[in-house]
Amino acid sequence: MPLPKALRRLTPVRLRDDPRLRGVAVGAGLIPPRALHSPAEAAAIARLATGRRRVVEIGVYEGASAVVLADTLGPDADLHLIDPFVDASGYALPPGWGALAGATKRVVARAARRPGAPRVHWHVARSDDVGRGWQGPVDLVFIDGDHSEEGCRRDWELWHRHVVPGGVVAFHDARLSQPDGDGGPGPTAVVDTLFRGPAPLEGWTIVDETDRLVAVERDA
Repeated sequence: MPLPKALRRLTPVRLRDDPRLRGVAVGAGLIPPRALHSPAEAAAIARLATGRRRVVEIGVYEGASAVVLADTLGPDADLHLIDPFVDASGYALPPGWGALAGATKRVVARAARRPGAPRVHWHVARSDDVGRGWQGPVDLVFIDGDHSEEGCRRDWELWHRHVVPGGVVAFHDARLSQPDGDGGPGPTAVVDTLFRGPAPLEGWTIVDETDRLVAVERDA
């Protein structure tokens, strides 16, 4: 049973953010995984995932968005989760933050126990290493890993080629340039360069913008 919020708030910040202590508590279900998306973004992720058969999430952290996907996808779907659980870039998470692979796996496993849950496949590796060897079509790719411009563009280049017509690539933290948006400079630069301005990339259309999330669909 999760600890009450009032008790969790009494914990000093340095302890709340300690990856090992958080890993023990998150893995045991004593505290929920830290959600790096807003409630509106969670609803958008669920909307985009509905009816999909093969979904890839790049950047899992403590598993909050993976749980949204596991709760949405059906038993005929495959959910591929990619995270090296080592933030060597300095762009994916705030300094000092981190997650333990074992703890996050337990979080997702609890969500995947429900009747009709998707098949879950773990790739504890860098997304570019997985992407270079990937084979087969994908319906939805959620890019939320390395937030540098170079890293985000690399994920796009490696993964969008596998997306089927009518499939979607969603970028998190990619609306910093928009009046009602927020996010990071790296993902925002990638999205703005590819899909906004006078010459957007042909064959792709922005179909959803929610808080910091931008989703683009491959033309049918």
